[in-house]
Amino acid sequence: MIIYILRHPRHGHTEYGMPIGATILMIIVIIQFFLVFVIIFDQRRNPTSTVGWVLVLLLLPILGFFLYIFLGQDWTKRRLFSRKAEDDRRIVEVVVSQKKELERIGREHHGDLFERFLSIARMLLDSNQAIITNDNALTIFTDGNAKFASLFDAIRAAKHHIHLEYYIIRDDPLSRELIQLLTEKARQGVEVRLLADSLGMKVKKKGLQEFEEAGGKHAVFFPRIFTLNYRNHRKIAVIDGTTGYIGGYNIGEEYLGKGPLGYWRDAAIKIEGMGVTGLQTRFFMDWNYAAGDHLTFDPVYFPDVRGPGKCPLQTVSSGPDARWSLIKEGYVKLILTATESVYIQTPYFIPDDSILDALRIAAHSGVDVRIMIPCKPDHPFVYWSTLSFIGDLLDSGVRAYTYDNGFIHAKTIVVDGIAASVGSANFDVRSFRLNFEANAFFYDLEYGGQMKKAFLDDLPKCTEITLEKYKNRSPWIKAKESVSRLFSPLG
Repeated sequence: MIIYILRHPRHGHTEYGMPIGATILMIIVIIQFFLVFVIIFDQRRNPTSTVGWVLVLLLLPILGFFLYIFLGQDWTKRRLFSRKAEDDRRIVEVVVSQKKELERIGREHHGDLFERFLSIARMLLDSNQAIITNDNALTIFTDGNAKFASLFDAIRAAKHHIHLEYYIIRDDPLSRELIQLLTEKARQGVEVRLLADSLGMKVKKKGLQEFEEAGGKHAVFFPRIFTLNYRNHRKIAVIDGTTGYIGGYNIGEEYLGKGPLGYWRDAAIKIEGMGVTGLQTRFFMDWNYAAGDHLTFDPVYFPDVRGPGKCPLQTVSSGPDARWSLIKEGYVKLILTATESVYIQTPYFIPDDSILDALRIAAHSGVDVRIMIPCKPDHPFVYWSTLSFIGDLLDSGVRAYTYDNGFIHAKTIVVDGIAASVGSANFDVRSFRLNFEANAFFYDLEYGGQMKKAFLDDLPKCTEITLEKYKNRSPWIKAKESVSRLFSPLG
């Protein structure tokens, strides 16, 4: 009947005398009430998210419909990712057989230091199959120029394979330099695989033609650009199975500080040692899903080579294909384990109650809790919502800062100068529930100390958000925070 009405207008009215505009509005309202029913009774969402979407659909009849289509719907989530989750479980079983032995070695080699954080490592091991390796040497990067110089050098030295997985690959001079280098390595007979999220892959097919002709392979993850959900936000590189990179840098000139936001403060680590196994495993699972390939666990991809260091490390993944928010749970456990300090850097701070409660508890327990966020927005709604959540913590003793030397994009946490995490996961609900993320968790006095020092070195470039300043913000800022926060639970 609806199709008949729309196809037979008469002087701006339907066959039944109702204005066409009113008919369309009525149809949208009916659909929105149906979506409310689906959200409440069919989709097992977080209750806060459920209430948020119901309010949006009921209060914003047309805009809410389109917001839900682009940001909220997950009707196809279980079908899309159930096969991926099953494939992931089968592949991980091959590697997890080592976990008890690795745990024993970690305790023997690191004694009381590792024992203190053993509960975190065990939780991540049991819930995420995040194997523990203890022979890793790390290089910590806080500047994009140094990070990409190191990555490009490692690619030039590659002998067997190069595996790259990034959320965004811009079509700019940096990406073209990278693709040219990958093309040269492919011509040399090196296996090259390039994986990007379909929403973030900006290089056109023509720009990859020479790369393909040289034997390079590329794939895009989740080629459905009508939704902002379920994006592959991971940033991983693996060279010859012995060197790996993980962190917050995508491929683009802005990550060298050449974009509109100015200097780009980010974080990444280079891993040399068996910790690369976790990155390689993650790449295999994502590549097989996106490319429809069947890479297997051949020893050439997983060489049994002892690393040059002694740092215990785990690679932890999370995403909409997992039942639990595993990286978030790692964050919470780290915060609750702290006895001296918790230092966090994140561009987006839209936490759920578990993170907020953990930070308050730590601060009230005498732990020095500090959070560093950008001084300028790249996403205005997210920025103002971030400020509102920061404001909630100030009266509990948490200290917060805006980074004034450009834009801070690092996603890091360091506890007591020992245990730390670096990766792609922000402290926000999208990273916790909707995007595919990957972080490295490590436990080491040397590298944890470097992470703590990097945070403290940034403080002179920051402005502290004191409780007094926050209370005296303008009515206009308060209004922007309130409106932005209304949308923060959506997901």
